[in-house]
Amino acid sequence: MSVRSAAQLRLAANAPAEQAGRPASDLATRRRQQARRRRLVVYGLRLLLGVAIIAGWELGARAGVIDKFFWSQPSDIAATLWRWVTQGTDLGPLSDQVLVTMEETVGGFIVGSIFGVVFGVVLGSNRLLSDVLSPYIKGANAIPRVVVGALFAVSLGLDIKSKIATASVLVFFVVFFNAFQGVREVDRKIVIPSALSWIVASLHTSFGLALVGAVVGELFGAYQGVGELIYESKNLFDTSGVFAGMALLAAIALVAEALISELEKRLITWRPPVATETRI
Repeated sequence: MSVRSAAQLRLAANAPAEQAGRPASDLATRRRQQARRRRLVVYGLRLLLGVAIIAGWELGARAGVIDKFFWSQPSDIAATLWRWVTQGTDLGPLSDQVLVTMEETVGGFIVGSIFGVVFGVVLGSNRLLSDVLSPYIKGANAIPRVVVGALFAVSLGLDIKSKIATASVLVFFVVFFNAFQGVREVDRKIVIPSALSWIVASLHTSFGLALVGAVVGELFGAYQGVGELIYESKNLFDTSGVFAGMALLAAIALVAEALISELEKRLITWRPPVATETRI
């Protein structure tokens, strides 16, 4: 057999393997392209929906269909935000108000998450202890958070401690129940790594609740903060200020959600989607 014949035989033998590998590569490429196109479609539809809502709101307010006194209009809300950014608020610079609310939110988020994980793992691993404490935890979870916020405002005062306490209570129960269920559902030998996906999934909801808790605490009494800005605007019947404060809170929550999602990707890239995880 000549050298040329041997080479042709080797090429013929390798051809099926190359053809078998090519469809898998092509399939992966098509899936990436489809995922990229879907992201673009989703972002485009999100932008279109936002523009439609804002434009409809603005046109409705200008036409008199929407009462500007009660519901304001986007242009007035934007003007209020711009005034706060450039001239400050009645409580001081806008950056100070956002920073105060963020300190309260992050503090409550950290405290509530730590206690939620610890109690969730401990009670999830100990059935006797969980059975004993179960009615107390369920009863505490049924107490309205507004009542708890009022109690903390009276007992801890109007400084940052009462806001952190209120925010941590809201965060605690969400993280606790996820950590508890995660421990019960996984292998006892690898409790923490396996339950981590349940715990991280709860953090997406928990930060928003921490923000709610901080603002609720500010509404009961505060010297600074976005919640106090909203409360002050409400007292002045300034709906543009109320909506401007709400827009600030929404922006903070979206930025925090993006950061938590990035942290999740780095921590547990291996995990499949969790059954209890609701992602929007």
